[in-house]
Amino acid sequence: MGFRTNEKNQMRITDRLNNLTERERRILEKSWAKYFGDVIFPMINEEKFAALYCTDNGRPNTPINVVIGSIIIKELQRRTDEELVDDVILDIRYQYALPLTSHEEIPYSDRTPSRFRERLYWHELETGEDLLKEEIERLSGAIAKLMKISGNVKRMDSLMVSSSCKTMGRLELIYTCVSNLVKELVKSGESHLLPEQLLKYADESNKNAVCYRMEKDEVLPRLEAVTADALLVYETAASLVGGFEDFQRLERMLGDQTKNGKLKPAKEISPRSLQNPSDEDATFRRKGGVGHQGYSANIVEDCGETGSIITHYDFDVNLHSDADFCNETIEKLGVQEEPVVLIADGANASDENFKAAAKNNIELVTTALSGNLPPEIVLEFVISENEITACPAGHTPEKSTWNAEKETMKADFDREACAGCPHKDECPVKIYKKKAVVTLSIKTINRAKHAQKLSTEKYKEYARKRNGVEGMPSVLRRRYAIDNMPVRGLVRQKMLFSFKIGAINVKRAIVYAFLLAFLSIFTRCKNLQLLIFHKLYFHCSGWRYSCFLKVVLT
Repeated sequence: MGFRTNEKNQMRITDRLNNLTERERRILEKSWAKYFGDVIFPMINEEKFAALYCTDNGRPNTPINVVIGSIIIKELQRRTDEELVDDVILDIRYQYALPLTSHEEIPYSDRTPSRFRERLYWHELETGEDLLKEEIERLSGAIAKLMKISGNVKRMDSLMVSSSCKTMGRLELIYTCVSNLVKELVKSGESHLLPEQLLKYADESNKNAVCYRMEKDEVLPRLEAVTADALLVYETAASLVGGFEDFQRLERMLGDQTKNGKLKPAKEISPRSLQNPSDEDATFRRKGGVGHQGYSANIVEDCGETGSIITHYDFDVNLHSDADFCNETIEKLGVQEEPVVLIADGANASDENFKAAAKNNIELVTTALSGNLPPEIVLEFVISENEITACPAGHTPEKSTWNAEKETMKADFDREACAGCPHKDECPVKIYKKKAVVTLSIKTINRAKHAQKLSTEKYKEYARKRNGVEGMPSVLRRRYAIDNMPVRGLVRQKMLFSFKIGAINVKRAIVYAFLLAFLSIFTRCKNLQLLIFHKLYFHCSGWRYSCFLKVVLT
């Protein structure tokens, strides 16, 4: 299939818009389709995806901007692929939003979205390049400029994303891996190589009898028996089906669950171990005392008086920590020409992240600090050229040394002076038989400084500003169903997550356009009753409405 850009077509006499009455056209132009077709659609960069197709071979591709635009609208309207095809072909709003009204035959089929996603999937596997993520982030930046959001204040939050695969216990996991490989051998005509005792794993009804119908004291014997069968089928098939995916999954499972032919204790099993054969990328993590199987995501919003837009995001296995996401975000943002404030929660607070942010002209503000807070009194020590020259009580140390490797300062004080000091209980001093020793690290001092900043009104305001992004995990779960995405694997889930981020930003841009349109009416009419009408008609959420009132009334 050859790559072609979507050349803008002239309106034909047979254009579907010509069949609309004046009233129907007026309603259409007041809908979301008008803004999407006029503003969002032209922003999509088709050239970005030329690598997915041949340069000049075969029939031309379905226009890239039509495919991407339609899938974003699908997420916006919460439609399935099947419903999307019907909508594009039959709904004038979709055709108006995707400039398709002049086509005699709509260039869209039931395989159009899935074929495009498949091309993106294989391209990323082969090259490691996520074209869709790059385009969604570029599109988000363009929307932020339209909404006049400067990007000087950013807020960040992470969330867990559940895999749609079933949560399996050890017994069911081992049984499923054995059963899948046995079925594959039977299907390929190699069943004669298997011992008779293994053929029962090809029987669908056998799984319930083995994995579920048992007393508590029967679990371990059955687990050991199924593990022995797993080792047996592995040895039998090792020389025959080394390239089969089911064999590779069985091999990985045995590496995770056994050692020297025996089951590992549960506490020795890695969180990176295979959770379900149908989703090999999913990992296990406990967060807030709750177990999660699947992935994690990190979102960064640019916020301002006119709203907020998700301009950066990441998606990875759920073992990827918040601090790692934060560090990668800072590196991705790079050196900023103007100072930027990045507001995050306490899990992102690390000395490495603060240093990386300062290097890039970014002020990393965390709403809390993880771990125990250092005593405030450490800031009262007098330090000169990496040496402690005086304590908070004014005592001069007998000796002070600097450890460059560990970035720590150590000072010896008179034992008697420290023993009678009024700050003894809060001071990090250790009193020995002959002397008193204070050890301070640069990391501890920096944490104390940050903890002190958090108590100021300026940083409390930053913390309140971050509250807006705290609602995004709920929105993504309730409206965009990220915990039930009908795909498996990191790359595929990340792809669907990207389209959902795009849909969120497009929706915010459309709401912003409606508010601006109403603002122009309000400034002309000066009629306060219109505000009530606007509230009832557009059903805007409370925070958007309050922001709108703030802009209007000032």
